[in-house]
Amino acid sequence: MTPAAGVRATARITAAPDGRGGTALPLLTGEGPLAVRRTRATGPEARVLLVGAMSGPLGGDHFTVDTEVRDGARLHIGSAAATLALPGQSKHPARYDVRLTVGDDASLRWLPEQLISARDSDLRVTTRAELVPGARLVLREEQVLGRSGEPPGTLTSRLTVRSAGRTLLDQELACGPGAPGGWDGPAALAGHRAVGQLVVVRPEFAQAMPEAGILGEHGAIMPLAGPAVLVTVVAPDARQVRRDLDAALHRLA
Repeated sequence: MTPAAGVRATARITAAPDGRGGTALPLLTGEGPLAVRRTRATGPEARVLLVGAMSGPLGGDHFTVDTEVRDGARLHIGSAAATLALPGQSKHPARYDVRLTVGDDASLRWLPEQLISARDSDLRVTTRAELVPGARLVLREEQVLGRSGEPPGTLTSRLTVRSAGRTLLDQELACGPGAPGGWDGPAALAGHRAVGQLVVVRPEFAQAMPEAGILGEHGAIMPLAGPAVLVTVVAPDARQVRRDLDAALHRLA
């Protein structure tokens, strides 16, 4: 590892039924800045926290989280604190890749804390969820553009959700210096500095899909082409984004 190359770190999590009505974690490993900790379970659902053991990601770093939830398992993944993207000695952007795989009659709740894009940072985030029919997913992403009183860094975030090989959602958000023009205009963030997405996939939506609509003053609920719903919130601050996403999750789940 050199400053030019940055830090490479991978966390791997596998959840499987334990044969007693609960969920076991046969694989739970993390490297360097990506520490993983099992916490107290809730019923059949295993719970895991991602714990940042170092600052970052910094410029040139490449973090990966690889998660598999096998048929019939239940898993909740959160994080102990917000992720703070910072500038580093390397001029290369940092990367953070999340790969999620959910099996039949399995459930994954991916609910990390916010991602904060600090001034002069450059981070590219890719989140990809692969589901089979019968899988359940609750996925939340929240981005905060800059710390208090500072402009944001450059943040590019791509979110892809697929079910049975069919794409339900494939969207990209680019903000900050170097992003395409208009990202902060009235048709995009309109001067706001916090944005969040919530994707809920439930087999029941195939028979009774929630209706599209407005969520308070800052959000919207949109059914997707499959048993899934997307909630998007653009708000002045992270607190309002979380409040609206929590309200939507209570309504949908």
